[in-house]
Amino acid sequence: MSTAVKNQLRVCLLSVKYNIMREMVNKVTFLTNILFMMLNNAAFIIQWSILFGLREDIGGYSMKEVMLLWGLTASSFGLSHILFARVFTIHELIISGKLDAYLVQPKNVLLSVMTSSTTASAIGDFLYGIVVMCIFSFSVRRFLLFLLFTVTGTLIITAFAILVGSLSFWFVRTEMFGVHMVNSMISFATYPDGIFHGTARFLLYYVIPVGMAIYQPVHVMVKFDGGILFRVLKYTLCIWLAAVIVFYRGLRRYSSSNLMEARM
Repeated sequence: MSTAVKNQLRVCLLSVKYNIMREMVNKVTFLTNILFMMLNNAAFIIQWSILFGLREDIGGYSMKEVMLLWGLTASSFGLSHILFARVFTIHELIISGKLDAYLVQPKNVLLSVMTSSTTASAIGDFLYGIVVMCIFSFSVRRFLLFLLFTVTGTLIITAFAILVGSLSFWFVRTEMFGVHMVNSMISFATYPDGIFHGTARFLLYYVIPVGMAIYQPVHVMVKFDGGILFRVLKYTLCIWLAAVIVFYRGLRRYSSSNLMEARM
């Protein structure tokens, strides 16, 4: 069992490696995409600097805390698109019947789908998050927590994308719903949770998992709380179990499109 798991993980790592190598064939384009993504993110520092010039705090956050929020969001979003970019278009594979190409491969279907694509510009997001964290909020403990929460954030974002994407196994025309849900998660994650109240706050903590992916980790990094840390880890495990269960139950309903397609 242990050997099988190791082999699966090794194959997945090789898949990610070769995906990145394919993106690096044109090095100028590859590096330009990364650089411009970092510059695009950095432009928002000006926006927040102006806002904090008008008032001392926004939603209970200072400038440093907002930058920590942005850094964690960028790194989590970036890492999820570097390693698991295909899950964000999983609905397309289901609707078009292109899962056929993954069903015939001698490895776990979900892992095969997850690691079959990468987004080069997402490397810029990932690096930007680390740079922002180091500039605005660096300490050794906070940096280690940042790395841990980047991993949990990546897993939560990825699992959520699998969950909403897998709805296409049951329902027709849910692709736009899934895309909007994932995009809204990223959009809300860049604003302090203190500005949301009532229904909006409920949705961000219990429907769209921004609370556990971003907000709670930021609170832990600002003021350490072992209880919240444990809840984030437990939530990460639970949402991943839910994503795996939903995907494989949906896969039972999958109908082949009979496309003659092979994935090399």
